[in-house]
Amino acid sequence: MLVRMKYTEKLAARIKATRSALCVGIDPRPEGEDMKSMAAWLRKVVQETAPYAAAYKPNIAYFEAMGPQGIQLLADLLPEIPGDIPVILDAKRGDIGETQKYYAKAYFERMQADAVTLNPFMGYDILAPFLNTPGKGIYLLAVTSNGGAADIERQRLQDGRKVYQLVGDMVLRARREGAVSEVGLVVGLTNADERLLAELPDAPLLIPGLGAQGGELSALGGPTRKAPALINVSRGILYKNPEMSYADKAKAFAEQIRRALAL
Repeated sequence: MLVRMKYTEKLAARIKATRSALCVGIDPRPEGEDMKSMAAWLRKVVQETAPYAAAYKPNIAYFEAMGPQGIQLLADLLPEIPGDIPVILDAKRGDIGETQKYYAKAYFERMQADAVTLNPFMGYDILAPFLNTPGKGIYLLAVTSNGGAADIERQRLQDGRKVYQLVGDMVLRARREGAVSEVGLVVGLTNADERLLAELPDAPLLIPGLGAQGGELSALGGPTRKAPALINVSRGILYKNPEMSYADKAKAFAEQIRRALAL
């Protein structure tokens, strides 16, 4: 009987092998480029950054914006990513019943993503279709990197807790109820600090906001959590400093993250 490696085991193995917690965000923004040129560019990005990548995070919105050809572009790209590097599909889906079941089917069965981001604010039941797939993970939006995180996620409840702590409770519930898939959290670096992290369970973290969004790694407060954390960089690698190679940019970010997390 084939026993599938847990998602966090695959991620931890990749982090250990590379001494990198860099997640390379893949956000293609076509401006007059044909699909063939776009495909070649994406392959180049993956090939150059792979030595420094602990994971890749394609954002499905950018591919959907290109129409059916964009979806095919993503489908063609995923097999180009080395099999030992986890792929997190950034979809932020959150719907009910049958709709969410088909999102799970699309991302875990068809696209074979290792993990997916979900929007949990319709309630715990939207997690259910994603919780019972061996070897997979989900990341729930807890505290995002935008200013609007203050509108809902960081609001205080009557009992003194913050809304993002309710999302943390979903992680704990999934553990209590024996979920097969592993559940982590999205915490934006621009809104993170030691106090906030202390209010969330020790679960895998996906941390956007470094680079173009201006987040500071010092906000993480050092290596105090055991679950693996990934720091995502998208624009800082794909579009900033075009005079540098993608490899050099990925290496620089990976080294910066390594020092901050003491990997």
